[in-house]
Amino acid sequence: MSDDIDIRGGGAVAVDTVTLRHAADGFASLAAELSEIAGVVRAAGSDLRTAPRSVAELAYAADTVRFAVDAAIDDAHALTGALRAAAAVYDVVEARAERAAAEAAGDLELVALIDARLAALRLANPEAEGRATLDMFGHWLRWPGELAGQASGALWWLMPGFHSLAFPIAWALQRMVGSVRAGTVPATSRLPGRAGDVVVQPIAARQPATAPTSLAGIARRMPGGGAARVRVERYTMRDGTRQFAVYIAGMQTMAPQTREPFDMSSNVELYTGDRSASFDATLSALEQAGAEPGDVVHAIGHSQGAMIAAHVALEGGFDTRTLVSFGSPVEADLGAGTLSVNIRHTDDPVTALAGGGHAQAVGAPGSFVAERAADPLPGPQDLRMPVHGMDAYTETARLIDASGDARVGAMRRLFDELGAAASVDVTEYSATRILPMPAPAPQPAPEPRVSPSASGGG
Repeated sequence: MSDDIDIRGGGAVAVDTVTLRHAADGFASLAAELSEIAGVVRAAGSDLRTAPRSVAELAYAADTVRFAVDAAIDDAHALTGALRAAAAVYDVVEARAERAAAEAAGDLELVALIDARLAALRLANPEAEGRATLDMFGHWLRWPGELAGQASGALWWLMPGFHSLAFPIAWALQRMVGSVRAGTVPATSRLPGRAGDVVVQPIAARQPATAPTSLAGIARRMPGGGAARVRVERYTMRDGTRQFAVYIAGMQTMAPQTREPFDMSSNVELYTGDRSASFDATLSALEQAGAEPGDVVHAIGHSQGAMIAAHVALEGGFDTRTLVSFGSPVEADLGAGTLSVNIRHTDDPVTALAGGGHAQAVGAPGSFVAERAADPLPGPQDLRMPVHGMDAYTETARLIDASGDARVGAMRRLFDELGAAASVDVTEYSATRILPMPAPAPQPAPEPRVSPSASGGG
């Protein structure tokens, strides 16, 4: 198991422009203050050179200090320029993503406005556009690398003579998924239709009614494996308001169209943009738990459950303030009101279906993507896909908690907020799909009965 965690803001160029420009302004101010100090030291050195021999040697010490200050000024100016350049690169990436969305929607007026903004960015920062192109191309090349690199080792156990073909085939398949953008869910996405009838029933919760205190604690609460498919925690805050946390299981069976709504049929429906029985089951569980339109919801899901959680955030009718995804095959373009925490393994074939995610970061400020190679050594165990299971993702969540990374701060504040609730009520729910009754088999037509008079003649 690898302990190397990559935590970043998300997207091809993962930076927070507000923070970068604030830091750049700070270094610029520091350079100005150091320049004043350098001037004072320079003047003191000049005075010391005209002083009696007993103190003239101090001039050399003053020069040493001045050289150090000048070097610090140069470093501060360099950091200021690098930070502002990085912010400009992200501005270009973000503008390009907005332009692509506007062009896809046919909004030519918005396209023209974005083109004007790109022209202004190009004029102000001539190098930013080229760097943005290179960074996006690097992201395009890089994200399929881990899974493709392990493919040859895994295939060696099955087809030793063909394992050398595994890398290019695996890389090309992932790039094909990325090119069709099936795994990137736009902000306007809605699941059409009606999936069918599903029965959702409350069952006894497995864990006590307490607020989570860590990402690993969240991961350990995920339902699935037993009868539970959805877990809902209702928090009554000290001011009388309510918040809900919903935990949504992943796929439970590979079979299609079963009584289990969290099956392969629901997987395919959600990934291709159709409504699923598992999505309806989740909304029903929230309704039974007392969640009403506009209530604050924190949505957590694994695999298929992460797709459901994304659509709860986009179209559930709630004030979804948090989306935590484990091993999601999609990445949703969430608005600035939803904190997005996307935890994925670079060697997980399911997360490869997201096609590398969106080019730009998604979600509220403080959102992040955390990645690692959960099992970097390929072998026959890869055929069971243990890197996609919740045990592996729980370990990744534990490593994120232990990292002390500042970008996890928004989640820590959420844990503190929920921990201050006056009371917590927990219910878990089972779900069963109602299959349509099979049509009755056609019965053979009855043979005509012949009366005695008809058969007797005469």
